[in-house]
Amino acid sequence: MQKIVTITANPALDCASTTPRIIAEAKLRCTDPVFEPGGGGINVSRAIKKLGGDSVAIYPTGGSTGEHLTQLLEQEGITCQPSTCATWTRQNLNVVTPNDNAQYRFIMPGASLSADEQQQLLAQLALHQDADYCVISGSLAEGMPGDLVADIVNYCQSQQIKVIFDASGPALEKAVAQGGLYLIKPNANELALLTGSELIVPEELEQKAREIINQGKAEVVLVSLGPQGALLVSNDICEQIVPPRVKKNSTVGAGDSMVGAVSMALAQGKSLREAARLGVAAGTAATMNHGTQLCNADDVANLYQWILSKHPLV
Repeated sequence: MQKIVTITANPALDCASTTPRIIAEAKLRCTDPVFEPGGGGINVSRAIKKLGGDSVAIYPTGGSTGEHLTQLLEQEGITCQPSTCATWTRQNLNVVTPNDNAQYRFIMPGASLSADEQQQLLAQLALHQDADYCVISGSLAEGMPGDLVADIVNYCQSQQIKVIFDASGPALEKAVAQGGLYLIKPNANELALLTGSELIVPEELEQKAREIINQGKAEVVLVSLGPQGALLVSNDICEQIVPPRVKKNSTVGAGDSMVGAVSMALAQGKSLREAARLGVAAGTAATMNHGTQLCNADDVANLYQWILSKHPLV
């Protein structure tokens, strides 16, 4: 298996609990909290581990919450390479009301890394010049000096490391504008934003994805379509992979599970078409679990076989 590193610029310690109902100004009695590591790249590394692969997770960490985050990752067998930052690692809260299965997700802003702290993160990446894939995933805290994403992408390109990018908002726009990415995973709304469109109808998805490819911004565009799976577009491929209907308990981590499975499959030498099918299986499997549990390997295997039966490789 080729080497994968993941980078999470804005990690989180996720806390999940349940309460009967959400009522303003009332004392909400909750169940015992469950703590899990969080943040895009970290969840990608966790998904890879759950599926039997390995990666190196690079991320900044600060305070007791940061120490707790690293402890949890090490307990899962993740190879951790944290850098230090002055601000405590953020803590997010996910609350579910079981009667109606509604989710309430409270997302904190996270640490705005200083220029020196960003350089520490890049120094951790520089220890892995032999990496084959670098997955950059997750949000960026506001107000950071410089352009961390551009610096990471430039370094990877100088070392011929393929960049898989999964983020939203300004970070995604900047990364795609810079170009030279290997794979991006936008949803339909993000694809519209990237191509200057107000709204993309399904019939336009391939055309808009090819605009990005033809301009040299990314070699592969994997458009996430939620319950409808994903559309895989490259120079010589365009196909939609649709999963079976499943009972949805949570969408948290579905995208990260998809990216983790795709990255691992590619690192194992599988084709893009195989990787995309495994990614759709993993993303769908993640929605079957509660909270931030990500995908289950057995569920992924079963869903992958179903997808292969409906979308054969030959």
